[in-house]
Amino acid sequence: MSLSRRALLLTGLAAALIPAAALAQGSPDDLTADDKALIDKAAAYLEGLGELKGRFEQTDSRGGVTRGDLYLSRPGRARFAYDPPYGLLMISDGRTVWVSDPRLKTVNHYPLKSTPLSLFLSEHVRLDHGVRVTRVDRFSDGFALTARDGRHQVQGQIMLTFASDPMRLREWTLTDGQGRTTRIRLVNLKPASGLDPALFVGAGKVTGPDQAP
Repeated sequence: MSLSRRALLLTGLAAALIPAAALAQGSPDDLTADDKALIDKAAAYLEGLGELKGRFEQTDSRGGVTRGDLYLSRPGRARFAYDPPYGLLMISDGRTVWVSDPRLKTVNHYPLKSTPLSLFLSEHVRLDHGVRVTRVDRFSDGFALTARDGRHQVQGQIMLTFASDPMRLREWTLTDGQGRTTRIRLVNLKPASGLDPALFVGAGKVTGPDQAP
C-alpha cells in the first residue's frame, strides 16, 4: 500500500479519536420536545447494547473505502480490525484506546474518556451532558443526531445515524474543522455472547484471539 493511502487510513482512525471536547454542551433551547425524546431514545438504545460483532465500512474524505471486522463489548471495550492488506487495528480495552500499525511497527494510545468512542462505550450513556446535540434529522426509516463543540475548543462535529423498526445504530460521520469527513457504516451488527477477551488486549502488544498469551 502506498504511503499516501496508509496516511488516509490513519487519518480516518485519527478522526475517530478527535477529542470529546468536539462534542460539548450548548443551549438546549434549539431542540423541540420531540427532538429530546429521540435523543433519550438513542441514549437508552446505546446504553442497552452488550456484546456485538459485525463489519464496518469506512469512507474517507477522498472517497476511498476500507473495510474490516468490528467487535463491541459494553461497557468499555471495542475492536476495529481492518482487512488485509492494511492491517491497522484499533482497540479499546476499557480504559485506553490503542491504535496499532503492524507494518510501521507503531502503537499509539489515548484515554478512552477523551475520545468519541466513549459515547458508545461508557457504562452510562448521556447525550444531554458533556455533549451538545445541535440537530435532529428525521428520515422515513430512522433519524440522525448531530453534535458539536459549544465551547469552540475544537472545530468539528459527529453525526450518529439510527435506523428504526428495529432500532439500531447504522453509521456515524465525523467532520473535522477543515470540513473533511470520515464515515463509518456498520454492516450486519448483531448480538454475540461470550466474545474472547483476547479481542480487546491492548497495552502495546495487540493480538488476535488465537495469539493471546
